[in-house]
Amino acid sequence: MMLLAITVSFSAFTALSLAMDRHQADLHGKAAATPTRRRAWRWLGWALLALSFGLCVVDHGWAAGPVLWLGALTISGILIAFGLYPFRPRWIPPLAWALPALGLAVTLFAR
Repeated sequence: MMLLAITVSFSAFTALSLAMDRHQADLHGKAAATPTRRRAWRWLGWALLALSFGLCVVDHGWAAGPVLWLGALTISGILIAFGLYPFRPRWIPPLAWALPALGLAVTLFAR
C-alpha cells in the first residue's frame, strides 16, 4: 500500500506543478493551459494528496500513517525535483498516469 501512496503522491505533485505557469511551460512548451484547466489541475493535485494520506492512514493507522505519508511525499518530491525535472521533464506526465496503475497492480497482487 505504501508503493501506491508514493505513486499517487507523484501524480499529485505532477498535477500541482501543471497548475503553475512555469512548470506548465517546462512540460508542454509554449502551449499554456487556460485558467480553468489550471484550476482543475490544482483541485486534482490536492485530491490526490488527500487520497495518498488516506491510504497511509488506512494501512498503518493514525500513529504511523501521517509520518509515513510525509515520507511518501518526500520520496516522490525528490524524484520529481531532483531527478526528472532537471533531466527528463517530458517523462513526468506519462509517468504520472502509469505509476498509480502500476502501484495499484502491485498492491492488489501482493496480497
